[in-house]
Parts: sequence; C-alpha cells; structure tokens
Amino acid sequence: MLKEKFDLTGKIALVTGSTRGIGKAIGDALEEYGAKVIRHNTKVCDLSDPAAIEAFFAKLEAEGSLPDILVANASVQEKIPWTEFPMDEARREVQVNFLATLRMFQLCHPKMKAQKWGRLIVVGSVNERRPHPDMCVYAATKSAQENLVRGIARQVAAEGITVNNLCPGVFYTDRNKDCLADPVYGPKVTAAIPMHDYAMPEDAAGTALLLASDAGRYITGATIMIDGGLSIPG
Repeated sequence: MLKEKFDLTGKIALVTGSTRGIGKAIGDALEEYGAKVIRHNTKVCDLSDPAAIEAFFAKLEAEGSLPDILVANASVQEKIPWTEFPMDEARREVQVNFLATLRMFQLCHPKMKAQKWGRLIVVGSVNERRPHPDMCVYAATKSAQENLVRGIARQVAAEGITVNNLCPGVFYTDRNKDCLADPVYGPKVTAAIPMHDYAMPEDAAGTALLLASDAGRYITGATIMIDGGLSIPG
C-alpha cells in the first residue's frame, strides 16, 4: 500500500530551526507520520559555533538518538548590498547555511551507512535561481548547498541514503511577514509569482514527507522548487 511507504514509525528526525515557520511545519508532518522529531533552535544548538555542533551530536549519540532523517532547515540572512557586506556576517552565513550542513551530514553518515537507510534534506531558497540584489551572500551559500547535495548524493546512493534540496520560494514566515504586509511591496512580490500568491509553511511539508520516507526512495540529488512558478524562466 502506498500509504505505508510514508510511514516513519521508528525513525528519528532532526529538523534544524523547527520551532517556527517552515521547519516547524516539516517537523509537524514527520511527527504526524510516526517519526520521533528532535526540535532544534539556537538555544538547543547554535549552528554558528562549530564546537556547539560537535557537542550536540555527541549528546545525541550518547542518548542513542542520532538521526535517520536530517532536515537542514535553519539559516541566516541579512539584506545588505554586496559592496557593504561585512566579512564577519559573510563568515556567519557561510558557517550556518553551508558548513553546518556539511558537518551535520558527516556526523550522521556512519549510522545511515551502517543501516543502509538515511535521508538528508536541505532547505534551500529560490535565491539559488533568482538572487535578491541585497542577499548575494545568502544566495551564494544556498547555491553552494545545492551543489553539495548533488555531489554527495551520487556517492551515497548505493548506501541507501538519499540527499535532496527542497527549495522554497516566497513563504509567509516570521522572516517575510512584514515585507509581505507592506501595501506597496507585498503586491509587487506576489505579482511576480505565476500563482499570484505566497506560500504558507505547510506548503513545504508534503514534499519534505515524500523525501523523508520510502515513498521518495528513488529521488536523490534533486532540487524540488516549491515556489508557485517563480523560478520558471520567462
């Protein structure tokens, strides 16, 4: 039965940045389908601190809670023109958005390889395809993340591990709600989207569930756009 392929009973899922927004919606969906979800925010583990990542995963391993499913959702972004972008902020975005993803996957890989089953899902951004003028660094880190997905996916596919990039467009989240509520800017944003509407966090949950479950076992190295057609050339 197809519905059985979505069953995540017995799986442990770590979703970073999962106490609000897209991460929370994904965590809720995985939990609904049986996974034990480890909720994460900066108080649990600050991804800008490499030592904190090591300590967090050492704790998970000691508790027997290393994830079978890792959803690297947490990210940071600042809207600053590239000519004025501070190097300290650039390093922070590279660390949180890219290096933390790489390190977490390295730490998850031995368990996934040993059991011949694992899922790594990164939450990218439509900025990979259409960079915002004042978010060039953020867009670059997300493009690097997408490239990492494709590179690793080929190497671990035979180990039963899939690696994919779930790529949201304009979502109504805490990060975007003020600009979307702006009576001038908001309509300009939605007018550029072929669906003429923004997404809600729950709109990412179904795709994440597919990629995390056996229903999506034959999908790897893919970027799946959830953007209402925003990235379509034209």
